[in-house]
Amino acid sequence: MFRDARALIFDLDGTLVDSIADIAHHLNDALAERGLPTHAPESVAQWIGEGARHLVMRAVSQATLVDEVLAAFRTRYRAHPVIHTRVYDGLPAVLDQLAPGRALCVLSNKPHDLTVQVCRALLARWPFAVIEGEQPPRLPKPDPAGVHAILGPLGIAPQDAVMIGDSEIDVMTAKRSGMTSIAVSWGLRPRALLADADALVDEPSQLASLFS
Repeated sequence: MFRDARALIFDLDGTLVDSIADIAHHLNDALAERGLPTHAPESVAQWIGEGARHLVMRAVSQATLVDEVLAAFRTRYRAHPVIHTRVYDGLPAVLDQLAPGRALCVLSNKPHDLTVQVCRALLARWPFAVIEGEQPPRLPKPDPAGVHAILGPLGIAPQDAVMIGDSEIDVMTAKRSGMTSIAVSWGLRPRALLADADALVDEPSQLASLFS
């Protein structure tokens, strides 16, 4: 089912890169400078995946402050998107193995410019064909619009592509797009939420074996 895939569409945060420390750091700084309660990285991790506004809405109890905190968070994060963020251990060798003969792509609900920044800083070693972040007015995942924006220009049908992500949002994106899905359990969501994926892996070597 996976070996013949022509395109692999990866989620970014929680799938390719461990970014929770930087996201929590910049969010908490934006909150603290306004005298608002801060949050443990473990809590912040559960709010990632549906875009920055959703993240801030979960972190701020006063709706009137969401726009202000969101703007401050984005400014801080854009200035320093990669401090502690890193590619997950074991993934470099897997990407080396998967790249030949396949189009590697990224589809994230992180704002597009930040998605590109992080990918350029940490993933430039691999030939990612398309990198797409959140770009309004296009709807974010799980809407299939982002998948179509990636696969259309590549001339690859959804049934010839695989979505790889760490959340139920990625699995739902695959289903709505007509793609197969692989969920990875090393990311930001509990393993129990990933049961609807076509395959579920617990470490990078298992991901590689699906394509060998």
